[in-house]
Amino acid sequence: MGRIAGVTAAETRERLLRAAADVFARRGYDGTRVADIAAEAGVSNGALYAHFDSKAELMVAALRTHGRQLMAELFDADPGQPITGLLLEVGRKLPRRRDARGYLVVEALVSARRDEDVARPMRDYTGEKADWLAELVRIGQAGGELDPGLSPTALAHFCLLLGMGSALVTPDLHGVDDDEWAALLARVVAALAPNDAAPTTQTGEPQ
Repeated sequence: MGRIAGVTAAETRERLLRAAADVFARRGYDGTRVADIAAEAGVSNGALYAHFDSKAELMVAALRTHGRQLMAELFDADPGQPITGLLLEVGRKLPRRRDARGYLVVEALVSARRDEDVARPMRDYTGEKADWLAELVRIGQAGGELDPGLSPTALAHFCLLLGMGSALVTPDLHGVDDDEWAALLARVVAALAPNDAAPTTQTGEPQ
């Protein structure tokens, strides 16, 4: 199982990322071998190592790719929506049950506590997420949606805590009514607006 005829290096990498996400979701980080991922992707171990230096790097790359796909879907669905609308849309999805790949972050966070090889790429990944969120906050501030006195770094950290915490507190452990959760988020977002901003409804639209 070397490089598959007619498959480009980019396609091989994508095949490995999909396989890694599926295998890690089924078996967990500790229960997964590099050989398991290579077999799932239909390539050799050598082909895997041509793209990724370690199992830890591959898991974080799979997590990063999965997250980007989810955000791309949100942007594609409504590319012109305001920043506050995007935050509300993401927030409303947090308490819902995810597919197996959606819990990759749990495996990564738990493994990072025990394994420095995982912790290093996870610090990079988390830093990238925080920087991206902070930039969204700055865009919202420049557009008059968010209070310019807010710390973009602190608000980004708050969003990270919500997002990663929601992967740990799953609906089977504790659930919340969708409408009640949406109403709470709308109140939170309204509190982040400039003092002279119009109040928002439960859906985040101006009244």
